Amino acid sequence: QNKPMNSEECFDVVDKDDCVVGQLTRSEVHRRGLRHRAVHVFLFRQDGCMLIHKRSETKEEFPSVWTSSCSGHVSSGEDYDETAPRELLEELGITAPVERLHKFAACDDTSQEFTVLYRSFSDTAVRPDPVEITEIRWLSIAAVRDWILQSPEDFSPAFRLLFGWFRQTQAISE
Repeated sequence: QNKPMNSEECFDVVDKDDCVVGQLTRSEVHRRGLRHRAVHVFLFRQDGCMLIHKRSETKEEFPSVWTSSCSGHVSSGEDYDETAPRELLEELGITAPVERLHKFAACDDTSQEFTVLYRSFSDTAVRPDPVEITEIRWLSIAAVRDWILQSPEDFSPAFRLLFGWFRQTQAISE
């Protein structure tokens, strides 16, 4: 995020139809539980394994839980399709094409974020941002499914929602 050291990033606040109604700082949007926008990317290697990462213990929401390969807020004035490749680069240090899969309505599970899920494929070595990510794992879809079934609390609510949709709708062998 291109922002001065002391300024906070701004988000577009949106209505129930995802139309922009204003802009506020990240902390104010979260404090007030207002609708805003985010992206998640599921990154796959050619062997079919998906990268998941453990969120830093310093994260404001859902610290030290497992989530999507990368994710992030859509900055004010930016759109979903610009944000997804930026997050891949910022959080994982790679550039790869992204495919838009589905848009999820803002809800409690997404922390009031309209969320667009993308899929990407790359065998490039990732360089996780240590401020955001404390650990990564490459797992099969079946291994992720089994882990969620055994210990759902290990994962962010948004990831559980997106992964459930992904398993039901994307024809991937487990």
